[in-house]
Amino acid sequence: MPMTTRASASGPVVIRVSDVSKRFRIHKDKSLKERLVNFNRSRRHTEDFWALRNVSCEVHAGQTLGLIGANGSGKSTLLKVIGGILTPTEGIVERRGRIAALLELGAGFHGDLTGRENVYLNASILGLSKSQVDQYFDAIVDFSGIEPFIDTQVKFYSSGMYVRLAFAVAVHVDPEILLIDEVLAVGDEPYQRKCMERIKAFQREGRTIVFVTHGLDSIRQLCDRVIMLDHGIAIADGSPVEAIRTFREKFDEQAAAEASTVADEHGRLMIVDTRVTDGAGTIKSRFRPGDPLGIEFDVVAQQRTDDWAAGIAITNHLDLTVFGTNSVIQNIPLEPIEGKRLVRYSFDEIPMVEGQYFVTVAVHPTVGPEYHRHDRVVNFKVYSDASDDGVLYLRPKLEVEPL
Repeated sequence: MPMTTRASASGPVVIRVSDVSKRFRIHKDKSLKERLVNFNRSRRHTEDFWALRNVSCEVHAGQTLGLIGANGSGKSTLLKVIGGILTPTEGIVERRGRIAALLELGAGFHGDLTGRENVYLNASILGLSKSQVDQYFDAIVDFSGIEPFIDTQVKFYSSGMYVRLAFAVAVHVDPEILLIDEVLAVGDEPYQRKCMERIKAFQREGRTIVFVTHGLDSIRQLCDRVIMLDHGIAIADGSPVEAIRTFREKFDEQAAAEASTVADEHGRLMIVDTRVTDGAGTIKSRFRPGDPLGIEFDVVAQQRTDDWAAGIAITNHLDLTVFGTNSVIQNIPLEPIEGKRLVRYSFDEIPMVEGQYFVTVAVHPTVGPEYHRHDRVVNFKVYSDASDDGVLYLRPKLEVEPL
């Protein structure tokens, strides 16, 4: 269930990042021997990599801040700098309040210690005394769900068990600020739901959360504010809707470049052009829920083909199929094709929530391998002022009556 309230930015500032840059030195020497031999020329054998460049932001108490961007954009580095795990090369980071961090799988755990021992170790690092951990211990183990293995060395744990125990410790040490990296994606689906419910409970309690994720649906559902990073530079800082739009627009061209095409060895039928339209033939790429939509593509037959069918699929940014069909499923036999034909699928209205959607088209016989397919060959966006979750855009009627 989406949050119905958002934290106010008028509360006290609990995290302040001022002109922070982080540099890493990359050594070009391939071995320790080369590094020793080239010791006096080490500068010529190193390269500076700036993971962050002049990043500034303030996070107020009770806010939930999301960090998004492509791999290597600096999201995790910024989270570690906020958590004090990394020291910035330039700039200042100020924090106020107890911080609990889930930054990477197994961080803060010692493989030779048991789960029980690691609970006490991890909690002590976060500032709790042994007597305080004693009070929380049963709740931590119960939340993690790994009680049968609590006295087993954690080096024998699966990645999911690591995450369960680490998250259970982090949320039970009464943190005022919770930092979460993408580690929650490792757990199974029931446990992910359990963790999300705990995060929402933290929000209701007015705690501050900063998290990194590639799950844009989670960003939109949970965050008050989102920062998008690109090569270490903050290029967007605003509402979830604004930041996600910036993210999708930036990677439109990349998605188009990655579109794949598959054809059979004979090249009997070929798709030569694909378009998204307003349903009346005019090319269009931006829609609102309820707008008409058309998907058109041109098919060229190298030779007369009696047995053929045409299909489409619409997927979202997570590659989830939103809709797919073909002329066989619709029980519409197609006339034999020779030369060039236009195939058009029309929708009177599109009941989809805001997001970016990709179109795959294919031609194939009624039974057997495809003649030709273009994967994610074109895309379109749906914009909406609503903040509903899910895939479908529905307008329910709400009625409350006395019993």
